[in-house]
Amino acid sequence: MLTTILLATLALAPSDTACITHPDHVAIEGRRSPLDSLTFAVGGNALKVCYGRPAARGRTMLGERIAYGNLWRTGANEPTMIHTPVSITVAGVRLEPGTYSLYTMPGESEWTIILNASIDQWGHENSYSEAVRAKEVGRGTAPAGATDAQVESFTIRAAPAGERAATLVLEWEGTRVDIPVVVVTG
Repeated sequence: MLTTILLATLALAPSDTACITHPDHVAIEGRRSPLDSLTFAVGGNALKVCYGRPAARGRTMLGERIAYGNLWRTGANEPTMIHTPVSITVAGVRLEPGTYSLYTMPGESEWTIILNASIDQWGHENSYSEAVRAKEVGRGTAPAGATDAQVESFTIRAAPAGERAATLVLEWEGTRVDIPVVVVTG
């Protein structure tokens, strides 16, 4: 069963895009890794990211439980999803208006960013089947560095990067990844 729910977000658009969930896998209420979202502006357009927020809870996640060089759903539960009403590039990968899943392959100094048109699968890496892989739009890279402080729960936020650009900032534990998002012109 595929369900959509609306989450409280920054009001940037008259109609907001719902986050896609799979409550048949894990109920929305009471999740250990809660569903979260952010809406941010790029070139006057409202983009939305929906993702699960796992917590480290005393474990070393990046580089151990989530091994470097292995596919990760970039959060918990459903795959992280990006909703865009306009053409953009994410880590250099062009996306037309629509909804895409975002997977990553973490590395010590650089992460591979994977954008996929498939959004109906459960997020677990084992669900990234050949049928899902066939819908990959493209792969790019983004630099990884250190955070200023430890981050207990996986967090995605947006930082302005010019009139027609923003940076999606992924932070967890002591790691920060900056993914460029740019509105395509012309």
